[in-house]
Amino acid sequence: MNEYAAPLSLSHRADELEEQMMHELGERIATRSTLFNIADGKVEMANGPALKAANPDKYFLMGADPRLPKMPDKPTLIDFFKHRITPAAHMLQSASLAKRRGASEEIILACLLHDTGQSLMKTDHGWWSAQIIEPYVAERVVFAVKYHQALRFYPDPAAGYEYPESYFQIFGVDYVPPPHIKAAYEYARNHKWYMDARLVTLNDLYAFDPNVHVSIDEFADVIARHFRQPKEGLGYDNSPVAHMWRTMINPDAPL
Repeated sequence: MNEYAAPLSLSHRADELEEQMMHELGERIATRSTLFNIADGKVEMANGPALKAANPDKYFLMGADPRLPKMPDKPTLIDFFKHRITPAAHMLQSASLAKRRGASEEIILACLLHDTGQSLMKTDHGWWSAQIIEPYVAERVVFAVKYHQALRFYPDPAAGYEYPESYFQIFGVDYVPPPHIKAAYEYARNHKWYMDARLVTLNDLYAFDPNVHVSIDEFADVIARHFRQPKEGLGYDNSPVAHMWRTMINPDAPL
C-alpha cells in the first residue's frame, strides 16, 4: 500500500461500498441462466432439486434486483435510458450528432433508439430494437431502426456513407455479411424510406467518445412529441412487447 496515497474521496468510498454490497449479494443470489451455461460450453442446465443443489444456500430473484437502480411504478422511456438501457451513451451521442446536423425529429428519435434492443439481445439487434419500439413510434422510425443494421455493411458514397474503418479491425477485411443481412439491405435499398435508415447509419458512431456526456433530458421534447408513452408505464401496458420492457426492468427474474 502506498503510504503517501491520497485518502479516498466520499464518492470513491461509496463506490467501493456499493461494489462490496453487490459482491455479497451475488454470493446469496443465483443468477446464472441457460444462455450463460451455453456460453460456457454446457448444453444443459439443472432444474428443480438439482438446480437448488447446484446453488446451495442461494435463492432466485423473483422481483426487483436490489443490485440495480429502482425503477418507478410507471417507467418512462427516459427512466429506461437513465437506469436500464446499456448502450445509452452511444445512442445519445448518435442522436446528438443527428440533431447538430439538422436531421428531422423522427430521424433524431430513430438514432436515439437504434440500439435499444441490445439491452436484450446482441444478435440481430436492428430487428430487436425495431420490435421493442414498434407500438410507440411512427412506422418509418421502426423501418429506420430495423434496417440500419444491414445498411451498415454496404457503402453508399452518394449519400456520404463509407464502410467503417473500424469494421475491418473488428470483423476482418474479408468479412461477408450473412444472406439475411444482404436480403435486408437489398429490400431497404429499394424502399421509399431507404434514406431514413441510411441517415441512422450516417449518424451512428463507430468509435464514439467515452468522455463525451449527452443527457437524455436534451431529447425530452422530441420524445414527448414522437414517442407514445403508455400511461401505465413501459412494460405494463399489455402491448405485444410489454414483456420485453419488463425483462429489462427485472432481467434476472427466472420465471
